[in-house]
Amino acid sequence: VKSLGTIAGFRAGDASWLQEILHPAKEPLEIGYSLARASVGPGERTLPHRLKSTEVYVIVEGRGRMRVGNEQADVGTGDTIVIPPGEVQSIENLGPDSLAFLCLVDPAWRAADEEIL
Repeated sequence: VKSLGTIAGFRAGDASWLQEILHPAKEPLEIGYSLARASVGPGERTLPHRLKSTEVYVIVEGRGRMRVGNEQADVGTGDTIVIPPGEVQSIENLGPDSLAFLCLVDPAWRAADEEIL
């Protein structure tokens, strides 16, 4: 059992605040994906970036605007976004409070597989 309150966070390359929950390269786990919680402050947005992996965002609090490739959509608590490999993506916080979302990356996230644009 893990608690988000005990997981140290850090500023990710895309400028979000990130807490890695599960990563098979860092723990003895027999999974092929990684799971993290990200947050973006009011009025902020992540830097455009792309991954070689498929990524899924599940919005757990707040509201924002998601950009994937040439598409964009307003998103909020409970929404799920699938980001195909290689698509340029970013998310902007449109609300007065933190925008938080779970990030599932499959195969598991690796620094070499992410490009900040």
